[in-house]
Amino acid sequence: MRPILLSGHERALTQVKYSPDGDIIFSVSKDHVVCAWFSHNGERLGTYHGHQGALWTVDVDPTSTLLATGGADNTMRLWKVETGELLMTWDFPTAVKRVEFSPDGRQLLGVTEKRSGHLGTIVVFDINPDPAAKQSKEHSLRIVCEDSKATVAGFSYLARYIIAGHEDGSVSQFDAKTGELLFNTQAHEEDMQVTDLQWSQDRTYFITASKDKTAKILAADSLEVLKTYTADTPLNSAAITPVKDYVILGGGQAAMDVTTTSARQGKFEARFYHKIFQEEIGRVRGHFGPLNYVAVHPAGTGYCSGGEDGYVRVHHFDKPYFDFMYEVEREYAQAQAQANL
Repeated sequence: MRPILLSGHERALTQVKYSPDGDIIFSVSKDHVVCAWFSHNGERLGTYHGHQGALWTVDVDPTSTLLATGGADNTMRLWKVETGELLMTWDFPTAVKRVEFSPDGRQLLGVTEKRSGHLGTIVVFDINPDPAAKQSKEHSLRIVCEDSKATVAGFSYLARYIIAGHEDGSVSQFDAKTGELLFNTQAHEEDMQVTDLQWSQDRTYFITASKDKTAKILAADSLEVLKTYTADTPLNSAAITPVKDYVILGGGQAAMDVTTTSARQGKFEARFYHKIFQEEIGRVRGHFGPLNYVAVHPAGTGYCSGGEDGYVRVHHFDKPYFDFMYEVEREYAQAQAQANL
């Protein structure tokens, strides 16, 4: 797998996202610029300027019409993807750490930081999918996280629940209409921050990554832990791949925690695990620092990662990736083929 290296950021990457069709990758970093790239060849499509501080998060709506970003300048912004026009700015008392559109694109969620007397919150705004329409300044829902601040959050299937991962390693389920806390579970080790939350394609289950060196798959309706993947380094990101039953984990020791500077010591690889058997099946090296985010192409044909080194690396999967099977999978596939004869 020859990676394509995208070099358009001057500082560490914080999040990368594919458009729903997978043809564009959006990247944000601590240098306050949003970049858009063509995923097939890594050519830069354009940039979005307006934020005044480090950017933490980006998401694109289901039609690739609207783009949302959040950053350290205490704003969440809405952009027109095609032209880069800034459509709306929402101001908050603290930084915005995560944004996500609902599955139908009609709601936008933001997670705000807990700082200087302000509690961390999850806010939801109603969004008009028409870029020419005026967007509402007022939030339709606000959840205050009093016990432990939310670090990541998103909408489950049909925007039924809002699922949040917290600083203390717990995962919460809220009613997406009322904001009522329905359930909270200690999914990860106590006080080991949940660093990422990404959905399966149908949003009925999700994967979390944590500083406790594990990633876990949980059911959206029961918050039951279905699978656990154990790594040997703190994890910053985890993604579920469509087509093949794999998950990809990214992380690495932060530079200040590593006494030696070799990439091997820092463990800066993307790790592939089998989703069902929970075993590691391979690693992809490349970054010269921790992987801060991993995103998978919606069609399952590749993935990209954003690193502390300021690069986005785009990988298109080769044939062996799709051909690889465990013995039981091969036997099952053969049995299926026999049954169809």
